[in-house]
Amino acid sequence: MRRRILVAVAVLAIFGLAGSVALIQADEFSTEDTVRWEGEFMTVVEEGRALWSSPDLGTNGVACGQCHPNAANTHPETYPKFQQQLGRVIALREMINWCLQNPLEGVPLELNDPKLVAIEAYITYERRGVPLAPGKH
Repeated sequence: MRRRILVAVAVLAIFGLAGSVALIQADEFSTEDTVRWEGEFMTVVEEGRALWSSPDLGTNGVACGQCHPNAANTHPETYPKFQQQLGRVIALREMINWCLQNPLEGVPLELNDPKLVAIEAYITYERRGVPLAPGKH
C-alpha cells in the first residue's frame, strides 16, 4: 500500500512538473519571434490593403476602398453581430463576402482563402486601438 502511494505521488509530481514547465515555455517569446510574427502580419495587412483598393475582386470596376477609404465604417471590433442585410448574426468575413457579391458584383471567397484573411487583417489593422464591442451595430 505504501509503495502505491509513493508511486502515485511520484507520478503526480512528474506530471505536475511537466505541466508547469510547458506553461512557462508557452508564454516565453524571444524578441526575434515577436519581430518575425509582426513582420508576417504586416505582410498580410499589405496584401489586404492592395486587395481593398483593387477593382479585381468584383466585376463592375468598384473597389472596397471606394465606399470605405482606409476601411472606414467597417467596425471589425463589433463583430460578430446582427447584420440586417443577412438577417442574422454573422462574422466580419461573412460581411466582406456579402459586399463582394453585392456592391462589387463578384464571387464570395472561401472562408480559408488567403485573400479573405488578408482583407480581414487589413480592416482590423486600420481599426487597431478601438475597444472590442461585439454585437454593437
